[in-house]
Amino acid sequence: MIKQWIESILDLVYKPFSGWLDKQSFRYLACGGGNTLLDIFIFYISFHYILHEQVVHFPWFAISPYIGAFLIAFCVTFPLGFYLSSNIVFTESTVHSRIQLFRYLMTVLICFFLNYVFIKLFVEGFHFYPTIAKILTTVIVVCFSYLTQRHFTFKVKSTPKNSAS
Repeated sequence: MIKQWIESILDLVYKPFSGWLDKQSFRYLACGGGNTLLDIFIFYISFHYILHEQVVHFPWFAISPYIGAFLIAFCVTFPLGFYLSSNIVFTESTVHSRIQLFRYLMTVLICFFLNYVFIKLFVEGFHFYPTIAKILTTVIVVCFSYLTQRHFTFKVKSTPKNSAS
């Protein structure tokens, strides 16, 4: 029911863009963009209002508030992103769903690492404001994510051509 509701809204919104984008690309941009905006929103709320811009202390280590906010946002947007990608965007994938999930997890872990490195670099190395650092990091990581999801995680196997005449 949720899938049908999301698809009907996307199909309605797609009409003005149909001359510029194919339906799958539009759905990727809409779903990925929505999930990305949610990620940035959760990051902002977590950084300012949940963690109060304070270091998070654990018995054996501590994490900076911007990394803590990143982890909170990740816990929400990972499962939502997989659901949208597998059920709304890449519905023609010939890869089995368990393998999709494994590949999605691998891609996300790489993106997780890239997020960590770029946020640390932008905040600590270049002294950017954390939310700006998150937005710049997101632009870089989304480019990588799109390519890996389209050509690896949710790929469509081509049918072999019959070479016999």
